[in-house]
Amino acid sequence: MRLTPTRRFAIAIGGILLLVAIGTAGYKLIAGMSFIEALYMSVITISTVGFEEVKPLGPGGRIFTMFLIVTGVGTALYLFTVAAELVVEGQLREFLGTTSMQRKIHQLRDHIVVCGYGRFGRAVTDELRRDDLPVVIVDPNPALEPELIRAGLLFIGASALDDAVLEEAGVRNARAIVVATGSDADNVYITLSAREKNPTIKIHARGETEAGMRRLRLAGADSVVSSYQHGGMRVAAMISRPAVVDFLELTLPGRGALIDLEEIEVVEGSTVVGKTIESVERGAERLRVVALQRGNDPITMVPQGSEVIRSGDRLVVIGDRTSLSRVADIVNR
Repeated sequence: MRLTPTRRFAIAIGGILLLVAIGTAGYKLIAGMSFIEALYMSVITISTVGFEEVKPLGPGGRIFTMFLIVTGVGTALYLFTVAAELVVEGQLREFLGTTSMQRKIHQLRDHIVVCGYGRFGRAVTDELRRDDLPVVIVDPNPALEPELIRAGLLFIGASALDDAVLEEAGVRNARAIVVATGSDADNVYITLSAREKNPTIKIHARGETEAGMRRLRLAGADSVVSSYQHGGMRVAAMISRPAVVDFLELTLPGRGALIDLEEIEVVEGSTVVGKTIESVERGAERLRVVALQRGNDPITMVPQGSEVIRSGDRLVVIGDRTSLSRVADIVNR
């Protein structure tokens, strides 16, 4: 298999560092030099700059120096050749950019991994970015790279079927993964891999067929979505219950012009802990708590006004944007 210039560049850098390490250890053992002296001798020998020796060398030291010169010059020449090839082919910027992107991905915590950047994956990514959530795209299609770079997205141009790629995407530190390739079989395999690597991660998968959706649930997906099924249900609802659909459009999170629907998490030490839902609603006009999620308990729709709010509760609130912002500030205070 022919190695790419970027791969050969990485190998050449590794070879130089290895020779410097060998040279440093050799001069310390053979010539009894200190670490700094041995490192200095290794660098000037491999680079052939011809500076004076730090200490006089005996026969063993001279033989070792000749070995280091022969191997070092060859490796350095190979490095310069590959570097020139990268510059000529315009791949040096790509190599440095990929390294920088990998570093940024490794630093992420509680991000979302999106496997598959087709129409479904793109729609999910757009909504997540609207809420300023960190996203990492995994897709093997090289034609998508310019678009992802222009969008400022972090991405890995490889298949999520490879376990090493999921590791590179930081699946162990992610809060959720969206499995959105066009193949049910691939989605099932990715779901199994993600669940194995991170037992607590939330897995949201796309299913194309009824059998595929069933297998995705068996594989450990927390939610399974069929775009065709949901699209069909929506069209039917627009025909039979148009007012309900209009209301849902009005309250779509982050999209409502006047009225909005949001989820607010009650943080530790919040000023509303110990207060009732009724008192929170009284403190803001045109606002209602329509659902309460507490831990792993089933969600409570339209909770009683006397319900006492606890730390960690998630409140689903509907109201005008001003009231929602005010309540969010109070809850997080």
